[in-house]
Amino acid sequence: MKLSEIKKHLGNLDKIAFMLPNGTLVPSHFHVTEIGKVNKHFIDCGGTVRTENVINFQLWEADDYDHRLHPEKLVHIIELSEKVLELEDLDIEVEYQGETIGKFGLDFDGVNFLLTTKQTDCLARENCGIPEVETADSCCEPGGTCC
Repeated sequence: MKLSEIKKHLGNLDKIAFMLPNGTLVPSHFHVTEIGKVNKHFIDCGGTVRTENVINFQLWEADDYDHRLHPEKLVHIIELSEKVLELEDLDIEVEYQGETIGKFGLDFDGVNFLLTTKQTDCLARENCGIPEVETADSCCEPGGTCC
């Protein structure tokens, strides 16, 4: 989900709820303690230099049960972050504390924001001798091997 999309969804909500991949909700007394831009500049195992940029939201919960973050307040925080940090309309990554800090993608089901799992991957499969994984879309094409 991009930054513009979360603002659009927040404009239609009365309350904010984040759901973990296991179906449980982040406690309603969470706070968004950080919004920032994360720039990752790296080299993959095949020697290609790459960059990734995402907007990072950090969710945090404490013993503050009397305060709830309302949609209009989060929109205000996002808009302030856009202005001060000169944020672009990038994908959002969410950090949330479980047993350790987890990084999640973000989606929306019409009611809840969904924290989605992220996976590591080899970005240089051809250099590592790892075959490309066939998907249902690619293998069901003419000449595909799985249909």
